[in-house]
Amino acid sequence: MPTRLDNVGIAVRDLDEATAFFTDLGLRVLGRAEVSGEWADTAVGLDGNHARIALLETPDGHGRIELFEQVHPEAVEAEPVVPHQVGMHRVALAVDDLDAALVVAARHGCHPLRGVATYEDSYRLTYLRGPSGILVMLAQQLSGA
Repeated sequence: MPTRLDNVGIAVRDLDEATAFFTDLGLRVLGRAEVSGEWADTAVGLDGNHARIALLETPDGHGRIELFEQVHPEAVEAEPVVPHQVGMHRVALAVDDLDAALVVAARHGCHPLRGVATYEDSYRLTYLRGPSGILVMLAQQLSGA
């Protein structure tokens, strides 16, 4: 049975803010919708499920993120994930220019947790907090790697 990863879903407080963050980093919006009704209740396992969603895709067409803002029932706040926590962890984006990506992230009030690291002369990378506390890794492959 062939399987492929279709997308990763991320709950956000503000769909427009999160969409702007990821589109400014180069992803494109494939579509927006509101979902509700019996089919949505059944699929998600939540009575009265109603959410606004945006499906985004990386420029190469290989990665997708579905952002969703809960309309009903009211969203439940949780502590943002930390790098060593078990469970859904982070979204990683490969970028051509890490410094330029950090300028874009800073315009959204998002900055590295500690700084930028170099891994085995192969990658420059950092973790930052995106909208709604999303843990985001930005990584730039270095030439010759």
